[in-house]
Amino acid sequence: MPNAFCLAADTAVSKMHLGTPWPLGSTITTRGVNFSVAAPTAKRVELLLFADANATQPEHILKLQPCHRSGDYWHVEVEGLQTGCCYGYRIFGPHNPGSDSFHPSKVLLDPCTRAISGWDIYQREQAKGSSPNIQACLKGVVCEREHFDFASHPRPRTPWDRSVIYELHVGGFSSGPKSEVTPQRQGTFLGLIDKLPYLRKLGITAIELLPIFAFDPSDAPTGRDNYWGYSPLNWFTPHPKYVHGDDPLQARQQVRELVAACHDEGIEVILDVVYNHTTEGSIDGPTLSWRGFSDALYYHQNDSGEYLDVSGCGNSIAANRPIVRQLILESMRCWAIELGVDGFRFDLGIALSRGEGLKPLEQPPLFEEIEADPELSDLKLFSEPWDCGGLYRLSDFPAHRIGTWNGHYRDDLRAFWKGDEDSAWRMGQRLSGSADLYKGEPAPLGRSLNFITAHDGFTLNDLVSFNRKHNLANGECNRDGENHNNSWNNGIEGPCSDHAVQALRHRQMRNLIATLLLSRGVPMLLMGDEVGRSQGGNNNSWCQDNPLGWMLWNPEQCDMDLHLFVSRLLMIRHQLSELFSPVNHPPEEMPVRLQQSPDDLWMQWHGVEIDKPDWGSWSHTICYSLNRGSSGAVMWMGFNAYSKAMHFDLPEPTSAWHRILDTARPSPDDLPARPNAWTSEDIDLQNHSMLILLAEEYASKLKL
Repeated sequence: MPNAFCLAADTAVSKMHLGTPWPLGSTITTRGVNFSVAAPTAKRVELLLFADANATQPEHILKLQPCHRSGDYWHVEVEGLQTGCCYGYRIFGPHNPGSDSFHPSKVLLDPCTRAISGWDIYQREQAKGSSPNIQACLKGVVCEREHFDFASHPRPRTPWDRSVIYELHVGGFSSGPKSEVTPQRQGTFLGLIDKLPYLRKLGITAIELLPIFAFDPSDAPTGRDNYWGYSPLNWFTPHPKYVHGDDPLQARQQVRELVAACHDEGIEVILDVVYNHTTEGSIDGPTLSWRGFSDALYYHQNDSGEYLDVSGCGNSIAANRPIVRQLILESMRCWAIELGVDGFRFDLGIALSRGEGLKPLEQPPLFEEIEADPELSDLKLFSEPWDCGGLYRLSDFPAHRIGTWNGHYRDDLRAFWKGDEDSAWRMGQRLSGSADLYKGEPAPLGRSLNFITAHDGFTLNDLVSFNRKHNLANGECNRDGENHNNSWNNGIEGPCSDHAVQALRHRQMRNLIATLLLSRGVPMLLMGDEVGRSQGGNNNSWCQDNPLGWMLWNPEQCDMDLHLFVSRLLMIRHQLSELFSPVNHPPEEMPVRLQQSPDDLWMQWHGVEIDKPDWGSWSHTICYSLNRGSSGAVMWMGFNAYSKAMHFDLPEPTSAWHRILDTARPSPDDLPARPNAWTSEDIDLQNHSMLILLAEEYASKLKL
């Protein structure tokens, strides 16, 4: 009887109806608002309605009756309510460690709310223990659920072979006095819109945003703020600090404005999403949302009620369970369909493949349902292939359409360019598509994401300036952050005035970033690497909401020569994309000679002599040519990480060679606007440098 009338005895509102279990969360109806939430083992549920965001007592308490329950869901429709209504829940049931332990003293945030209020009174500590938190609780806000206007702002749908991803922090990218963004818009979604022309001109096709789900900035040691946002307290709501103004109802609209502006510039929007854990932490953490509705449902626990943790953050979401999967899928649809984003990168995504007792599953139901969902079928999806429990699945990531961050690519490129032994063969594999990691075939486009730096670790500048981390500013006595960085300071630790060291660092930055952008596969750049942004050797700036963690906009501090170099590299990649797509080769040998027609491209590895590559542990040089059938070479790339110059014989080109890149030369001659003709049959490759030759048929196409 879906339309039956059911009135709680002590309520002051006009009418309550049974409501419906779907949609989840709060939804506008023709006569009010429908509320629905999962609480499968609860004995009683109260819906609290507040007069405003900072109210410390509810205006109405609606006690839901058994008739308001359908299976695992409690629901009610309330007449007369509208958008902007603030609400929360109290859930009653037994306290059984190892099963569900309810906390009826806590006002809980709806896990499916699409807007949040009460930030001015919120206190994380009040949500801990058993005392009431109503004086300092967050509240859900009823809001619209309109769909994104794809007709006016269609998805760019950039093919993988033309994709270049740029990882950035929404709050940090448009902050600072030199950002040329008005102070009111700095650090917001709207402020990011103001900087999109910069990204488009650089050649970026997609931005990957560090977490923008509402997170708890106070989930940090005393005196610190959680800046990166890997501490979610809701999977549906945009983080309020990134919203221009104080109206929570504007948050979703401003995200839509950002996505629309990105689509208009041909830029896709990919979200770094944290579904593997929440800000509620361990069993001693705050009860804010999920835990209060059913901690034994949402979190992996042992028989004693202790949380199992492969996230490193105190808890692990049980994504193998149907109700939890339903919530994650609904969150993805919210962002993709209602707000228009184009893809997701799953933080510690392999943790979502774990079943009961954290056992890894070969066919994780969450990934199966994501890939079977037609509304999510046109998105770019990729994941971290590791978690803190030791699971690392790259080529065998248990999903058909979800790619992975290639951590081997990062580590092997760093090792080669800093001159490690046993690095040449691995460098060759990474350049050619990591066939050794993907069952003998180059990784299919979209399956492997190449990167050398990311938010978690050194910036490009710091990678060539520091041998060790310098994280004292984080207040943890330099214990936090990765200890094994594969970095090299090139002779002096940190900033220096030695011209020789500075020149070598500049060359090394160009070597690393040129290798990344001209390798086979999909590249990802870190915010600010293109201008030499430094974090002073801090490789874990998660709490640095200050210039240390912001984008570098001051032209006096920016390496504008490097910026020119990167922008021209991206022009080359876009204009000659066919040269940087995976080329198949036999799994049993490194030389690539597979050709099926006279026009097919195939790779041939060389050393200082033609067709004689040196894969020995002592080797620090590698080069290859890309050949067209039997008619000759169209491209030659040489990489010399040795401390001395090396002399190389060159293969016969299809047409005259032109030098397009030489990192040993000063800017702008390192990548000149007009390629230089090269008539010799051999070439010298300077120490710690990279050089590229193109046949005239390709060099003549370049417009830099």
